[in-house]
Amino acid sequence: MLYYFFRYLEQFDIPGSHMWMYISFRALLTLVLSLIISAWFGEYFIKWMKRHNASEAQRDVSIDPYGVEKKGVPTMGGIIIIVSIIVPCLLFGRLRNIYMLLMLFTTLWLGILGFLDDYIKLRINKDGLRPLYKLIGQAALGLIVGLTLWYSPDAVICENTTVERTGNEVVVHNSEKTKSTTTTIPFVKNNNLNYTELMSFCGTYKHAAGWILFVIMTTLVVVAVSNGSNLNDGMDGMAAGNSAIIGVALGILAYVSSHIAYARYLNIMYIPESQELVIFTCAFVGALVGFLWYNAYPAQVFMGDTGSLTIGGIIAVTAIIIHKELLIPLLCFVFLMESVSVLLQVHYARWGNKRNRKLRVFKRAPIHDTFRVKPGQLGPDVKVLLNYPKGCWLESKITVRFWIVTIIMAALTIITLKIR
Repeated sequence: MLYYFFRYLEQFDIPGSHMWMYISFRALLTLVLSLIISAWFGEYFIKWMKRHNASEAQRDVSIDPYGVEKKGVPTMGGIIIIVSIIVPCLLFGRLRNIYMLLMLFTTLWLGILGFLDDYIKLRINKDGLRPLYKLIGQAALGLIVGLTLWYSPDAVICENTTVERTGNEVVVHNSEKTKSTTTTIPFVKNNNLNYTELMSFCGTYKHAAGWILFVIMTTLVVVAVSNGSNLNDGMDGMAAGNSAIIGVALGILAYVSSHIAYARYLNIMYIPESQELVIFTCAFVGALVGFLWYNAYPAQVFMGDTGSLTIGGIIAVTAIIIHKELLIPLLCFVFLMESVSVLLQVHYARWGNKRNRKLRVFKRAPIHDTFRVKPGQLGPDVKVLLNYPKGCWLESKITVRFWIVTIIMAALTIITLKIR
């Protein structure tokens, strides 16, 4: 709202009003405000939740050796994150921008879905919302985002092409804005993959088939990343810290994609008007860093599904909008490993059960839980394929080491724009 207000004032030559045209100025204001709101609002939210006895029950000590210390810690802290994202975006963002609207919609949609799950756990059934319903909600969001990017006339790109000038190859961008299913793919020369070309066997229908494949891919990415983030939320500061690091990387990718000179230099597609994603990612990172004030070990509040589902969806939709969804396995490597570890553990255990044996790939899953299993805790009859580590790590050490892995993978993701 303030963007439009100062844009109006600019015509009267009001000193300083032109500053609101600069994306860097608005982005930094958004970052600071979201951090302040998260830290300030978090204190009042925690007190309010405690007064209303909206706290998580004591965790199973057989799974979490530090569960006794976490009795009575309020949950639904994702509300802090959501408020800290939405308020700065409403103040400093361009609310007519299709990408900003999509991100705000994503935040509210998954925030409501996660809130329903947390509320049911607290008041009705400790198992929460049925997994099928959560899956339907996530898939519906992916479908809405994919169809919006397909049909909206504002969701366009300027494709990059390589031409030869005086013996040298030069990257230029087409001046014509087009609807495209092109996405960035790492480690190849042209750095692009077009879903339409993958569907060329459909003949004259390949364009429509390409968009259908794009919508399907969008839905799968939203579901996968949102669930991966949800699985990663099992230790104090774990999901918030990893997501903040990923948010910084996405902000950088969004900025270079919205800047025609940087897009040309990196030989990636130029996405007009996507600079508003920089505003949103700054709000996202600020909200998560402010949330860590209370969520770092020992946590004073848990984000719950209200937060974990939302931040995963935000990461997925941001990557899709800037056509970087194929970089997700690298950027969200920790989320991927959490999901893969659960799948491996479940199927290997079922295979063992058919043979009347207790078999495990890891000591526990998701993968972060395997690092806090005490010696002898599983019992002598459980056979573990990968029995590492031998001891039990402190929760704070596990969290920080996961952050370090995410920093490395985020850096590698950005580097892939030049490695091809």
